[in-house]
This record gives sequence, C-alpha cells and structure tokens, in this order.
Amino acid sequence: QVQLTEFGGGLVQAGGSLRLSCSASGGTFSSEAVGWFRRTPWKEREFISAINLNGGYKYYSDSLNARFTISRDIAKNTVYLEITNLKPEDAAVYYCAAGQMRDLIRTNGDYWGQGTQVTVSS
Repeated sequence: QVQLTEFGGGLVQAGGSLRLSCSASGGTFSSEAVGWFRRTPWKEREFISAINLNGGYKYYSDSLNARFTISRDIAKNTVYLEITNLKPEDAAVYYCAAGQMRDLIRTNGDYWGQGTQVTVSS
C-alpha cells in the first residue's frame, strides 16, 4: 500500500521561497497524477496544482498566480511544489494526494499525505 509523505514545510519570512516535496513509500505513483492542496482552520481545502503521470502536463488553479510551480521527478518518485514570494496568507498545512487528474482538480484524491505546516512571518 502506497503512503505519501510531504517534506519542506517550516517557518519562512514573507518574500522568501520554499520547495515542498511529496514522496511515496511502499510503492510508486508513476501511474498516477499528483496534486498539491492547502488548508487552514478558517478555509476549506484549496486546490493548488496537479501534474500528470509523466510530468508533461501541469494544471494550476485559476485563483492562484505564477508564484506556484509543480514538477515531477519520476526516477526519484517525488513531486515538488515551489512557492516564491511567500505571503502571510500562504500560511497553511500543505498536502499532496495521488489520483486521477480529473479528480484532483476537483479537490479529491485517492491517497493523501499527512501534510506539512508552512508558517509565514511578516
């Protein structure tokens, strides 16, 4: 059974950058699309971006700008999310999930990680 684990969260000052990673253990998600999401206690889960199984197609939420970049290293069984120019409103728990692209972009996934906390100081 595949488990997903997120890394890279922490405390960063506004204007800084982070690269989050999502890695699979107990298997791979080479045959699945992977998405990134975030959630705060005051907001519902928000879709950020998703990438297909070979990394050739990327989909971004219409509500977000180019500060977010998703990428995939198939050999390392890892999907990344780069965030630049972090803002206080970016503070949240960030999650990755594997599934079909059509489900991920609707904020649904088959397998979820436990999340990694991103805190932004002003």
